[in-house]
Order: sequence, then structure tokens, then C-alpha cells
Amino acid sequence: MLTETVFRSEDVPAADRFECWRDLLRQLHAPLDLDSEHRSDFRAEQRVLELGEVSVWPTRFQPVRFLRTPKLIRQSDPEGVHLSLPLDGVLRVTRGDRETAYGPDSLCLVDTSRPLDLRAGDGSSPRPHIGVGLEVPKALLPLTWDRIDRLTACRLSAREGFGGLLAQLLHQLAEGTAAYRPDDGPRLGTIVVDLLSSLFAHAVDAEASLTPETRRRALLLRIRAFALAHLGDPGLTPSALAAAHHISIGHLHRLFHDEPRTPAAWIRHQRLEHARRDLADPAQHATPVHAIAARWGFLRAADFSRAFRAAYGSPPRDYRHASSCGGSAGRTRQ
Repeated sequence: MLTETVFRSEDVPAADRFECWRDLLRQLHAPLDLDSEHRSDFRAEQRVLELGEVSVWPTRFQPVRFLRTPKLIRQSDPEGVHLSLPLDGVLRVTRGDRETAYGPDSLCLVDTSRPLDLRAGDGSSPRPHIGVGLEVPKALLPLTWDRIDRLTACRLSAREGFGGLLAQLLHQLAEGTAAYRPDDGPRLGTIVVDLLSSLFAHAVDAEASLTPETRRRALLLRIRAFALAHLGDPGLTPSALAAAHHISIGHLHRLFHDEPRTPAAWIRHQRLEHARRDLADPAQHATPVHAIAARWGFLRAADFSRAFRAAYGSPPRDYRHASSCGGSAGRTRQ
């Protein structure tokens, strides 16, 4: 599990809950003035996941108004950006005389160096706002600050492109981090920064401003996401993957040069891993092995059985039986 800090309002006396939560946000983000119609018995939950220099905040709280004034900016500016993904509820941000609303299909960008007037939730209703926040130092982003500032007026999509990939990752982290080790945090932080950088560059049509390494990692992320969405297609090969992204097969292999597996081996490993999970799933016990194999792109049952045994040390049927009995079902060999 990743390193994380947890705040729950029920752990604090009712009279102190709002002030404690406000102090926490001031330490994590930047000095803010906060107000809420529910401050007398405020309810909030806040997790802070440390991903190296990046932090992710799955959160739930009753309606609040956030203000960051020029005076507060002069007092302290961490020179960062905060990205919010609403999961349930709406964020309303006023910039000058313009109000912009952000729902679950959009990403709200805040610059700590600029004044902020943000309302989360309906002030008269106690219904909590649920979302995920992302905190990134500007120094990690390969765009000039003025370009980042212009993006704060945009409603960035959380449904498609780089915004969709970033939203999927944030949502996954909000659901739980049991699949990760503490030392995975910085690696995840690098992925988050690459996705955010690519999202920004795409939004301002400034991909040329990205470093070659960031562009490489961003392209690799797109290729992997595409492959995972098409694992069941038997025609998914390295050549097809390269063609879908308008690059040569040689370029694809160079992208995977520092990865532990070649493109073909990575596709095979992902297909086998998905099939293994299905075989171990009690809800799919009645699904024939050959149907699971076909689901993940294996045309011939014999080829699947041979590859599965080489990877996990036992045939698919034996693995399923051992999993259903709660015993050891072999170890990955590749």
C-alpha cells in the first residue's frame, strides 16, 4: 500500500472539526480562507497519497467555499497547480466576472499563484462533495507559467484523451492502493506528471515544448492503454499496435527498449494475466477454459494451455482447481 495520511472528522470533537480540516488543507495546498454553512458539525474525510513530489487527495466533504486572495498569495505561494476531479457533485469557480462549473466529466485546474473563489456543493444542502485532488509543483511541468495560467480558464475533459487516462488513474487510486508498494509512489508520480504535461501540451497545442523523454513516456502510456482495450482482438500484434499509432515497428521496439518485456511479450503477458484472473474468479467457474482463452485473444486452446503452463507452472484447469480449493496455483515464470 502507498504511504498515506488519513483525516476523518468523526475522530475530532464536533466543535473542532472544521478548523482542523481547514488547517490540514492550508498545510497541504496553500493558505486559504474557508467557510461553510455546516461548520458547527462539519463532516469530512481526506486521504493524502504521497507520490514523490506529487500528492493525490481522495476526499469527501460537506459544501465549502474556498477563497485565495492576493493577500494570502503574498503571504505564501508554493508555486503549484491543483487539479480537481469531481466524482459526485459540482465545483463552481469564479474568475473575474465569469463562473465556470465542473462536473464528473471535467477537470478543474487551479494555479496557487492566482486568486481563487471556488464553491463545492450546494451550500444549503448537507450532501457531501466527493472528488479527487492532485497537487503538482509547477517546476515539474515543462510548460511556461503563463501557458499554465491560461489553462485555468479551460474545462479539461475527463472522458477522453490524456484527461481520460489521468482521470482513470486518479479514480483507481481513490478506490484503493492495496495493489501498490510504498516504493511505487515516485513511479506513479512520474506517470501522473507525464500525463498532466501531455494533457496541458495538447490543450495549448504545444507538444513541441515537452521533453523527448516525456513525449516517449506519454506515447508509451497511450500505446499500453490502447493495447489493454484491445487485448481480446487476436489481430493485436506489435505491427498492428505500431500502425494504430502511426509509428514504425522499429520505433515501437525503441519505445520498449528500457521495459522488461518486448511489445509481443508484453501483449502475451497481459493476455495471460487477464485469463489467469478470470480462471481464479469463482463467479466464472462455469465458463469453459477455451472461452476464457478466446476472450483474451488466444485462437487455439492448445497454444493458450502451453503458454499458461510456461508462465504459471500448471495447466489452466489445474490452476482453476487449485484456486477454487484455496491452494497454491503456481508462480509466474516469465
